[in-house]
Amino acid sequence: MSMLTLTDLESLVESTDVECKAARGKSSEGAVPDSFWETYSAMANTKGGIVYLGIEEKPASVFHVVGIQNVERMLKALWDTLNARNKVSKNILEQDAITVQEIEGKRIIEVTVPRARRKDRPIYIGQNPLKGTFVRRHEGDYHLDEEEVRRMTAEAVEDSRDETVLPDFRIVDLDMETILSYRNRFAALKPGSPWLDVSVEDFLLRIGAIQKNRSTGTNEVRRAGLLMFGRFDAIHDVYPYYFVDYQERLSAESDERWSDRLVPDGDWSGNLYDYFQRVYRKLTADVKIPFRLSGATRIDDTPIHEALRETLANTLIHADYTGRVSVLVEKYPDRFIFRNPGLMRVSLEQALAGGISDCRNRNLQNMFRYVGYGDHAGSGIPKILRNWHEQHWQVPFLMENNELGFTKIELRMISLFPEETHEHLLSQFGSRYSEMPERDRIILVTTAIEGIVTHKRVMQLSSEHPKDITARLCRLVQDGFLLKTGETRARVYFLPSFPDKALSSPDKALSSPDKALSSPDSTGISTLVQAKMDVILSSHGWSRFPGRLAPSVMRSIILDLCTGEPLELRVLAKALARDPKGLYEAYLNPMISEGLLELKYPAARNHPNQAYRTK
Repeated sequence: MSMLTLTDLESLVESTDVECKAARGKSSEGAVPDSFWETYSAMANTKGGIVYLGIEEKPASVFHVVGIQNVERMLKALWDTLNARNKVSKNILEQDAITVQEIEGKRIIEVTVPRARRKDRPIYIGQNPLKGTFVRRHEGDYHLDEEEVRRMTAEAVEDSRDETVLPDFRIVDLDMETILSYRNRFAALKPGSPWLDVSVEDFLLRIGAIQKNRSTGTNEVRRAGLLMFGRFDAIHDVYPYYFVDYQERLSAESDERWSDRLVPDGDWSGNLYDYFQRVYRKLTADVKIPFRLSGATRIDDTPIHEALRETLANTLIHADYTGRVSVLVEKYPDRFIFRNPGLMRVSLEQALAGGISDCRNRNLQNMFRYVGYGDHAGSGIPKILRNWHEQHWQVPFLMENNELGFTKIELRMISLFPEETHEHLLSQFGSRYSEMPERDRIILVTTAIEGIVTHKRVMQLSSEHPKDITARLCRLVQDGFLLKTGETRARVYFLPSFPDKALSSPDKALSSPDKALSSPDSTGISTLVQAKMDVILSSHGWSRFPGRLAPSVMRSIILDLCTGEPLELRVLAKALARDPKGLYEAYLNPMISEGLLELKYPAARNHPNQAYRTK
């Protein structure tokens, strides 16, 4: 039995998925609550986590140690249920995953639930996966709908989702121009390959795009071949949600209308290889190429080209094309964003470390690899990180959205240590900044650039243990380098100059894929808006907004809140504790007329999602 403190627990809550349950039972001696099994299922099907039995969290982020009197009986009940197939589909816990801890002299039970292996999911309670499968969203456990359960089951049983043969599809369903383009590149890379001397059909057989039916002697198209070379209408017959999208914007703001867009519109095939070729040319159109020679041949390639190729290939070969989310690639002046439907088959930590490859579409991976794109060794993400690091740019963001079921990576072309940011921090903190450890300076620079920073974001910048990161952030707060706001589970950190720096450019913070910053919580207010409110309240010495305020003060507060991020009326009314109709008539409408505020949808004043931003 080891000793813990409530401070240790708070550190864990900030850094990982932690659930606390009082587990008193009717006799108050301790009993495993039914809700524990929902959490076990949810954590196993998502990212894993830790459950503490014998600790009550009430209110949020305030922990009370209840303790468990009869620990031995509770341990037996846990293991008995875990190994009862009529109650839990599978026990994925090792023997040391359940331990007894002591806090404040009381015994509690700590259960460490790992992320279940792909082949073990879904982990469900009872005997019906369609009714007993849960996933973790925010801080709660939610039933997974039947469509998602079936998709998770298919992921478990199908090592490769694209190898199935489609008996009703033939070569006529493929786009011949795309095939010829692919074969030309293959020939350029491998001029001596014997595959070049065979017919088109034999070539497609050898690369795995089609397969011979030995009973009928006909060549039938594989799913991989259809995705790679098919016509859009044929692909849509098999994958009704299939859609590939490319958007280019001249402004760094995410809500700026695109200046260039590529979608299947009848002017081109709409298949993956054609999409890859067209999008890669657009992504690299203005990438500066240094003059380098290999013998007498100029090398028109850079680490940036390689990173973009690898990321685009990864996006396409790891996508779940049965999902409802589209493939989307976005190009901004300062960053690239790649999104694919489907969650990662390995954990984020494993993907970042590399060496483990569990590709969702292995035949697609092979076909891209034959023409020089993608890799089998699980080195894709580390290669992208390394190439981006060589440019001294910010560490790429890699994230999963469990609710909508997609994976996204964002590559920012922003210097990790911009000179103007250094000067800003030196002017604010003097020699204390220049003399601090590099890891601390990286945190401050990132916060200055992005407006706010979270524990999760710092984890992407550092190889330190999550508890050490928590201690580092706490020390920066204690020493006056950072301020913090929000409860433990949704805490954000910002510079003391936050009102001047981050409130004036929160769009940088909002471009982070950490949706906890911009998505509303249970109160309907995003963490960033809450941070703004806390700063404003603190500057006035208020604990909440007064019932009456001078109109000039209220106008100033509205302008502060609406700087950068457009806010809907309901959010403003909630934040300011005002009646929406009165707030609109007394302040918003006049401020729009005076040119102080602008509409997110100026052409549709009554738009259901209308929002207001400081002009």
